[in-house]
Amino acid sequence: MAEEAVIRAQRLTKRYGATVAVDHIDLDVRAGEIVGILGPNGSGKTTTILMLLGLTEPTAGRAEVAGFDPLRDPLEVKRRVGYLPDSVGFYDGLSARDNLAYTGRLAGLSRREIDQRFTEVLARVGLPDVGRDRVATFSRGMRQRLGLAEVLMKRPSIAILDEPTATLDPHSTQEFLGMIRGLKADGTAVLLSSQYVIDVEARGDAVRNQLAAVPGVVRVQVLAPEIFRVDCESDLRAEIARRLAPSFDLLGIRFAEPSLNEVYTRYFDEVRDAA
Repeated sequence: MAEEAVIRAQRLTKRYGATVAVDHIDLDVRAGEIVGILGPNGSGKTTTILMLLGLTEPTAGRAEVAGFDPLRDPLEVKRRVGYLPDSVGFYDGLSARDNLAYTGRLAGLSRREIDQRFTEVLARVGLPDVGRDRVATFSRGMRQRLGLAEVLMKRPSIAILDEPTATLDPHSTQEFLGMIRGLKADGTAVLLSSQYVIDVEARGDAVRNQLAAVPGVVRVQVLAPEIFRVDCESDLRAEIARRLAPSFDLLGIRFAEPSLNEVYTRYFDEVRDAA
């Protein structure tokens, strides 16, 4: 029996006068799944999220989050959901620790729980040494990481992330997506909105694992669902074809020039590894 969905929307609709912002969306998200709401700016992604959080009322349809109706039980939903908006707001004059402690108190955590979780979540988002620094000194990428730390403080069963990588450079984006996959590993249901296709299905994970296991493969990147880039020490096309053929349909394999984003990311990875 399939696990029950922790986020469910049925024919969810939002109209502003004659304008249809969200048109009869059906959605199921289960524990440990990452599900993306994809579309350009103005396509209704944030409006959908606001309806799921009980922050705006649907014109039609219904939603259920963690077993609760967001309109009737918004506080119960907020206790169980970690929300990262597209524009993260903090008290700039306070330190990272004070901002997270405030979030912890709102979530009903004791001082001891806050102290324990604070060190853990900052390390997890790559900010282990900035707890006493004022948030006003943080870069945009650091603020986004702190926003994810704020989500982690609650240890939510559901994380809703609105355009989490929109303001990040390519290298930071790759690191942030790794942190999101960490939520999935925790068993957290993740719903995120994006202009880009960044979710990878289980089949894609299996292909990536197979590619990474080929001797001489240095790096495997997912460019799109079922499209992969493989960096190799030598020409391994024949070996890759042999490795994938028993389990997957290989539609093509070719040499590819690296993009500027890939050169940028690889350079900073090498600098970090050398350090």
